[in-house]
Amino acid sequence: MATAERPPHRLRAWMLKGLSDMGRAGGHTGPHAAPEPAHQGQPWYRVMCLTGVDYFSTLGYQPGIAALAAGLLSPVATIVLVVVTLAGALPVYRRVAQESPHGEGSIAMLERLLSFWQGKLFVLTLLGFAATDFLITITLSAADASTHLVENPHLEEALHDRQLVITLILIALLGAVFLKGFLEAIGVAVVLVGVYLALNAVVVVTGLWHVLTEGHLVTDWSSALTAEHGNALAMIGVALIVFPKLALGLSGFETGVAVMPHVKGDPGDTEESPRGRIRDTKKLLTAAAVIMSCFLITTSFITTLLIPEMEFEPGGQANGRALAFLAHDHLGNVFGTVYDISTIAILWFAGASAMAGLLNLMPRYLPRYGMAPHWARAVRPMVIVFTLVGFLVTWIFDADVDAQGGAYATGVLVLISSASIAVTIAARKAGQRGWFIAFTVISVVFLYTTVVNVIERPDGVKIGACFIAGIILISLLSRLTRAFELRVTSVALDDMAERFVRDIASRKIRFIANEPDSRDATEYREKIEQIRADNDLPEQEDFVFLEVTVTDPSEFEAGLTVRGEVMHHRYRVLTLESSSVPNALAALLLHVRNTTGAVPHIYFEWTEGNPFANFLRFFLFGQGEVAPVTREVLRAAEPDRARRPRVHTG
Repeated sequence: MATAERPPHRLRAWMLKGLSDMGRAGGHTGPHAAPEPAHQGQPWYRVMCLTGVDYFSTLGYQPGIAALAAGLLSPVATIVLVVVTLAGALPVYRRVAQESPHGEGSIAMLERLLSFWQGKLFVLTLLGFAATDFLITITLSAADASTHLVENPHLEEALHDRQLVITLILIALLGAVFLKGFLEAIGVAVVLVGVYLALNAVVVVTGLWHVLTEGHLVTDWSSALTAEHGNALAMIGVALIVFPKLALGLSGFETGVAVMPHVKGDPGDTEESPRGRIRDTKKLLTAAAVIMSCFLITTSFITTLLIPEMEFEPGGQANGRALAFLAHDHLGNVFGTVYDISTIAILWFAGASAMAGLLNLMPRYLPRYGMAPHWARAVRPMVIVFTLVGFLVTWIFDADVDAQGGAYATGVLVLISSASIAVTIAARKAGQRGWFIAFTVISVVFLYTTVVNVIERPDGVKIGACFIAGIILISLLSRLTRAFELRVTSVALDDMAERFVRDIASRKIRFIANEPDSRDATEYREKIEQIRADNDLPEQEDFVFLEVTVTDPSEFEAGLTVRGEVMHHRYRVLTLESSSVPNALAALLLHVRNTTGAVPHIYFEWTEGNPFANFLRFFLFGQGEVAPVTREVLRAAEPDRARRPRVHTG
């Protein structure tokens, strides 16, 4: 066709650059550089900084959110968070790293447990919560970065009431970076994390010095705490109740597993058994959790004791920037401005990491399910989509860090809960009774935390539900529009099948599509007689039967294996296993044409029943209106009528 031969428009070619490579089996997807071979990756402590830009950047807003949620009890509630982190989330994700060492994460572990459509819908639901997690990371990080910018004493007057606009600009600039082309630089992450943690250490040491030198701060705090809550047991009980509001401090574990392919392994590592990579990823997760736990406890302590409670409230100078407030207040505006710049930079890079995670996660599943539009395999169109969604979320929440905390926590907690359940099932299958009991308890804790968070802050689950509904709707529509694609990736014939094809190729190639029933001699004899009568064929014509067994109709792409057998010493039958009868038949016909040079003929009988109901059967279960759908698949795959296999229906 003339239109197909015209060179593509430059803008279209730029937007869809890399489309042919995206989402293919074995191909790298997303904007990241392809992971390096096992022994040529990066040391684990450098890769830890890559996940650390997401994890450690939560220090920019976590102490303020903890103070708002728990008040004077913030340090105690943070200790509960640290215990859950080290005794719960860390063991779970160390096991996830062991079970999925190629960066697939807990979603892939759960995907293996379910098949058919329920498995696909379950994964799509988890993808909706993952999208909530990553997108809110982008919008919340940008909002907090703009808060640090607006609240800086040197800029406060000029940027007053401009936070929403600044946040939108930051998100737009993030999208522009990805449109130009983004390559995660571990070296940049190392610098950002190193500088940011060093500045935080200075703030923490200074804050602890002020607390120690002003002894009345501790006694005033402990007295107020006792007056408000009574005894230690009551404090712990309240801390357990408010703990779900502090769940932001658990972020980063899913990212830590996602970056596994970049961790340098041992020389003896293989893709099937990357033991060195697994070992060092466990070190990565442990080191990040310990570092973050130390900062969480110390920062919650100094911010609670040194910052007046009213400053944490919306409109207060410490709202969303508690440590920055201390940096300016105790170390001067020059150091405070340096701290602000460092915080803005790491929050910016946290948004970039989240965007990269989105662009890697969606192509990992949706194209394989046939549930993504053709252009969704390219990075740039998806960047535009996610950027626009980020604009919408920012506008809905008015760039408010506190308001987005619930949605972020929901996404984080759902993913951690799913990971806990996945490793619990894995431990049970492995017969590890002790780990099974431990992971069961951890799963209960995280499920409780998730439920409480959803009840208290339903915005998160509402946004997650919107993402889930959007993903499922778009995915099913995409699957519908791609229903007639030829989606068999390869065709392999065994020796007997090859012999049948070679033999029949010396004459006119005629196949009969047969739905296997009893498979007795009468079934095959009557089928041949019916086809001859319906199509007025002479008795000397020779036939080979094609029988397709549907395996998992929810699968979209797969290879096709064809086996030949002789039934009742006379009838030649080719048996095929596939997720779709029409696709399997069309793929075999095209393969036979390509290998023999002859155009094959295939004979059907019309399917009884309502055509629309039969199409739904084909769409959902891989069988139904077989004859016209086979013809449509062939028409889409081979536009040249002269070379297209012939479909006959009687």
